[in-house]
Amino acid sequence: MQNERFFDGFEMFREMLRNEVKPNSVTFVSTVPHCENYFDICYGGSLHCCVIKHGFGSQVSVLTALMSMYAKLGEISLSEILFDHMLNKTPLSWNVMISGYVNNGLREESLVAFREMQLEGFSLDVVSIVCILSACSNLGDILLGESIHAFVVRRSFETNIDVSNAVLAFYSDCRLLSTCFRLFERMATKNTVSWNTLISAYVHCGQKEKANMILHQMQKAGVKLDSVTLLSILSCYTESEDFRQGKILHGFAIKTGCDSDVSLTNALIFLYCKCGELDAGLVLFDIMPERSVASWNSLMTGFRHQNLPKNGLVLFSQMMNENQRPNQVSILNILPMCRLLSQGNSIHAFALRTGMIKETPVLTSLIFMYARFGKISLSLLVFQMGKRRDISLWNAIMNVLAETKNAEQAVAVFRELLQISLEPDSVTVLSLISSCVLVKRLNLADSVMAYIIRKGFDKDVVIGNALIDLYARCGSIMVARLLFDYMLEKDAISWSVMINGYRLHGNARGALELFSRMQLSGMNPDAITYSSLLSACGHGGLVEEGQRVFNSMVEDGESPRTDHYACMVDLLARAGHLHEAYDIVDRLPFKPSVGMLQSLLGACKMYGNVEIGERIFQVLFKTYPQNSESYVTLHSIYAAAGNWEDANTVRSLMEGRKLRKVPGFSLVGD
Repeated sequence: MQNERFFDGFEMFREMLRNEVKPNSVTFVSTVPHCENYFDICYGGSLHCCVIKHGFGSQVSVLTALMSMYAKLGEISLSEILFDHMLNKTPLSWNVMISGYVNNGLREESLVAFREMQLEGFSLDVVSIVCILSACSNLGDILLGESIHAFVVRRSFETNIDVSNAVLAFYSDCRLLSTCFRLFERMATKNTVSWNTLISAYVHCGQKEKANMILHQMQKAGVKLDSVTLLSILSCYTESEDFRQGKILHGFAIKTGCDSDVSLTNALIFLYCKCGELDAGLVLFDIMPERSVASWNSLMTGFRHQNLPKNGLVLFSQMMNENQRPNQVSILNILPMCRLLSQGNSIHAFALRTGMIKETPVLTSLIFMYARFGKISLSLLVFQMGKRRDISLWNAIMNVLAETKNAEQAVAVFRELLQISLEPDSVTVLSLISSCVLVKRLNLADSVMAYIIRKGFDKDVVIGNALIDLYARCGSIMVARLLFDYMLEKDAISWSVMINGYRLHGNARGALELFSRMQLSGMNPDAITYSSLLSACGHGGLVEEGQRVFNSMVEDGESPRTDHYACMVDLLARAGHLHEAYDIVDRLPFKPSVGMLQSLLGACKMYGNVEIGERIFQVLFKTYPQNSESYVTLHSIYAAAGNWEDANTVRSLMEGRKLRKVPGFSLVGD
């Protein structure tokens, strides 16, 4: 029966009942796994009723099989009921309960069951130890894991290769590389799993060179590489610069016959798609003899990474048409690719029908999807559907409200969060600060800062930087500077934010002084630092200083961006150096922005420079012919110079193109 397909196995059981053949405990123990692997709780419940009807409701082996089935179907509470009513528990039933807790994410409950098993006098076996080490890994409980390791050594379990590999995996999951490596070196017996675990440890810690070195040692030791080995090492090569190495691994997989492994093929599809080789990814997908949900998801993820929403939506439809049921990963991939609200609504409806709407990541993605279409009321409605104790949902709605300028509402949501005694995290606090920046109320900023200090969030560099920016934008540059000076740790962004604060307050000298201190501290300025500094010099009229900063940027190997050139043009134009400003525009390695050109044209109006004004207008006329403001500015330049003939020509040109001057408005009265 184990070798039959699941439909045949379950149908055989039903045929047995129809022919009035009485099942025994072996029948049920063999049939139950078909429900846990391929059906749902309805089939499992029916089979459980059948067990009771035939008088096997107290058989330990049958109850243990039912416990395993309910745990794998996510109904761990039903497993607990069966376990609690079991009169004669066995080591196997304890192990099923412990592993059920682990697989359902109930790590702490698994530890409690582990301790109770010992208290009731049951000897721990290999399965118990492997399960509990898995729980320690997922909980990140290093102390308990080390205690289990000590127990393993004391009871001589370390000679068992499965236990040794489980201990190795625990240290790998906890990112304790040196301990992991020492343990591996001391292992008397190593198998492919041992090598794979060590390689995976280095891969997860981003040490791909070390992972490759272990791979070569594995080959030298004559240990056969399997699909898990290749899958682990392949995850190192998902960036375009590593693409060649990824292709070599693909070739090796073909040579060794590992390319038939579905998981490995899925990883290769993702590799090709992420590196821009979509055709290769599609070929791999098309030739797969059997596809899993992960296969579809790998290709869909590739389309999302390459910003190909149309392809992703077509693939999702194809997936549905081929009766391949999308899972949570599919939904999380497709929602950001929806380009019409109706598409998002359809995915929302699908999530409701399938029950995936209960999952927090799906709700979070729906919140962002509706916000993208400007449907904040629907985002709030989705938020209300979620678990009120899940901080990630609160973070999502606060982020959406802050991004869509609904700052007051975001602050209100934060207050509601505190009222239900839910602890915010750093993401929540950053969204709150973003909202306060929009509100620009100093008393609110003070309250937020007090809360942040009280909860210890001020030690977070990112939050510290956000606070400096908040106070600078609320008009309190002195408090911003105090926050900056008292930071225990500063990064390049800290300096940039403070320099930008001085820019906002028109204190160019303060910005330059801080920039000098930044260089002396050994911190390298980035593009944002230079942009803030150049803008500060422009508003402060410090032409020579601004030119020195620009030259310093080039000397430091920082390639000037559009905003840097725009700052230099604005700096020179404000100071009346119109010819120099025009020279920069004329020599630009890319198309000048309309803002840059309009800034220079406005300076020509201010200084009455008709010649440069005409040149800039010609550039604007060619690149941005529908920009009405440039016509109006040139008309004003001609009018101020008394050149009414050319002024009228510009007006006629403007009327011929049916352009209208953008009307001004007053904020005072009607």
